[in-house]
Amino acid sequence: MAVVTTPSKSRLGERQGAGKTIYRFLRALPTWVLWLLVFVWSIPTLGLFVNSFRTRDAQSATGWWSFFNDPQGLSLDNYSDVMAAQVGGGVGNALLNSLAIAIPATIIPIAIAAFAAYAFAWIPFRGREWLFIATVALLAIPLQTSLIPLLQLFSGGGHWTIPLLDKTITFFPDLDLAGSVTAVWLTHTGFGLPFAIFLLHNYISGLPKDVFESAQIDGANHFTIFWRLVVPLSVPVLAAFAIFQFLWTYNDYLIALTMIGGNGEAWPVTIRIASLAGEFGTREHLLAAGAFISTVIPLIVFFSLQRYFVRGILAGSVKG
Repeated sequence: MAVVTTPSKSRLGERQGAGKTIYRFLRALPTWVLWLLVFVWSIPTLGLFVNSFRTRDAQSATGWWSFFNDPQGLSLDNYSDVMAAQVGGGVGNALLNSLAIAIPATIIPIAIAAFAAYAFAWIPFRGREWLFIATVALLAIPLQTSLIPLLQLFSGGGHWTIPLLDKTITFFPDLDLAGSVTAVWLTHTGFGLPFAIFLLHNYISGLPKDVFESAQIDGANHFTIFWRLVVPLSVPVLAAFAIFQFLWTYNDYLIALTMIGGNGEAWPVTIRIASLAGEFGTREHLLAAGAFISTVIPLIVFFSLQRYFVRGILAGSVKG
């Protein structure tokens, strides 16, 4: 006759304890992996920060990690040289130029896109779906292929010559914007609108329909509904897009260089810092210090709006 034995209470306790330990480890594993990725991602930034305090000879001769062996060889000379440089109006003027580009190029797309997103979401009109698809499809247009035609449009206008009639039609006037800050933020506005409309539309279309119907019953028109209901409810997604757009326009180099060109007085901070290296890279050791000076304003903007960032992105990325 077979004898059935049962494990003792001590063995059951050991197995349960091991299972809980494995469960806790697996539960904490994603967090540790995330922190590991953060650490690896931060290493280049740490190296750039350390190099911003090292001399040109030290940067050329040894790696930034040699700082741990000789922590006494750091100074603020690079930062003082960057702030003292006066080519193109200096770093201070370049920071103001960057703000003159980034602030209008952030506010204007938000204002236009919010109206457009509300119209696409809650105002029925013929061809609404196809027009929205065409607007979102503009995201596929490569930025690099459009800069030169836009520059020609801003500097010479748009003209169409009809050979049979021997007549020229002007469909876009000559605004003489080449070399100006206005051309840069107009370009940023144009390329930022499709994404802004897409993001805001997904958020606004997910708002409760009963709220809009109640407002219409009370006699509110579309503008009142938009201003009194949609805008206050859409603050998270508006702030999220504002962070994206501001950081993109503030850190832009290609559009600013194409539109402004050799007008040093209108250079934003990105072009200004790149010019610090001088001919043949004789002053490239100043680039690290200049890069950290330029990050002060984006960090202020991000941490001021970061509480809305994740909530706005999650709400605007998936249609409710």
